[in-house]
Amino acid sequence: MDSSPGATPYSAPTGCPMRGERQTSLYGPEFASDPQRVYDAFRAHGLAAPIELAPGVEATLIVQHEAALRVLQNPSYFARDSRRWAALREGRVPLDSPVVPMMAYRPNCLFTDGTEHLRLRKAVTESLGRLNTTRLSRDVERIADYLIDQFIERGSADLLGDYAKLLPLLLFNQLFGCPGEIGDRLTRGMSAIFDGEDVLRANTELTECLMELVALKRRQPGEDITSWLIQHPAGLRDEELKDQLVMLMGAGIEPERNLIANALLLLLSDDTGNSQRRGTGLLVEDALDDVLWNNPPIANYATHYPVQDIDLGGVTLKADSPVLISFAAANSDPALTDARQTLSKGAHLAWGAGPHVCPAKSPAQLIALTAIEKILNSVPDLTLAVPASGVEWRPGPFHRALVSLPVRFSPSPARQAAKAANTAPQPSVSSRTAPLEEVPAARYDQIESQKKTKGWWSSFLDVFRV
Repeated sequence: MDSSPGATPYSAPTGCPMRGERQTSLYGPEFASDPQRVYDAFRAHGLAAPIELAPGVEATLIVQHEAALRVLQNPSYFARDSRRWAALREGRVPLDSPVVPMMAYRPNCLFTDGTEHLRLRKAVTESLGRLNTTRLSRDVERIADYLIDQFIERGSADLLGDYAKLLPLLLFNQLFGCPGEIGDRLTRGMSAIFDGEDVLRANTELTECLMELVALKRRQPGEDITSWLIQHPAGLRDEELKDQLVMLMGAGIEPERNLIANALLLLLSDDTGNSQRRGTGLLVEDALDDVLWNNPPIANYATHYPVQDIDLGGVTLKADSPVLISFAAANSDPALTDARQTLSKGAHLAWGAGPHVCPAKSPAQLIALTAIEKILNSVPDLTLAVPASGVEWRPGPFHRALVSLPVRFSPSPARQAAKAANTAPQPSVSSRTAPLEEVPAARYDQIESQKKTKGWWSSFLDVFRV
């Protein structure tokens, strides 16, 4: 990789559809409806393209697989510390931009480099390593049963809003050891940030409730990720603890809900795009691999900042300007034809690569697999309520996310959620976690009536007492 200190910024060639005063937008409905068309146009003119992530937020998008690997695997040339971001530092990026919470610096292992990154990442990976996979699967099943009970009697549902979106939010509250009130605020704040709604207020609320959680777990540690991070020999400060939790939620909740929803869409669709019962023979594991290749939950992210002007295959990447990796475009690179045909797990970039590769790949896959199998087994006649070709995709530069996933099925009586846990009480995260116990059926109707004023996490805890 060659550096070119005196090089000029990349501009698209003459005749390129991206050439002009304004970069191609990655946040509008046109991009959301057919992003592959945009990636193909970018790729036809080079390995990278100038883009606009949000109004007033400019960046460069890497769309070639080999070039993506060169950026991801060369931290000495491409830093992750977003304090380098010149446009933000100089006030040229609106602070209330919906992309700022996803890109601005936090002292976590996503936005750090070198020895500091290694210190923080070790704390995260070793804390995640304490998760008991059997207990994790049971937690997913309990939450899934609870959510399914909310719509099973209706005969219709939005599997995105009613299931795939809520399941990881509630699961992370469980994994972090959140009490009811903190968990409700955490759910609201993180949802607002992902949906781009009043992000400054949402970010403030998220920060406040996580700092409260850290203070609580310092006083009353439990068998949860928050306590394990506190106890780790890295000796994380409160601010660092809070931002590792933000990173875990941000890197887990949005991708997880999209992975679940996108795989369900594939499983409930036939080759012509018409809905049908699950009967094509496609295994859930194969559907997940297909999504990771063709509709990766996080399509464009992994923001890097060249430490100086860098020449990358004839494209000049300007120092201290954001360079994003398009996992979706890299996965569809024609150079990967053979790997794509076999859906080789080792070639796609949905989990990233290099020193910042996703540390939670295994639990993330387990969560998605368990959640999908649970809904398909619980509602065996699940069908799409609209043609697969008619589903709407949510605009935004980073994700490949559905707006909704409407389905129909035969109504069934609710099982009061906790009946899924009618065997001996099972621990939650590790073999020493307090059990989740079923609330007596007589209280269930009262709990249902309280949902309008209580948050999802509090309502769940009313069904399953810790």
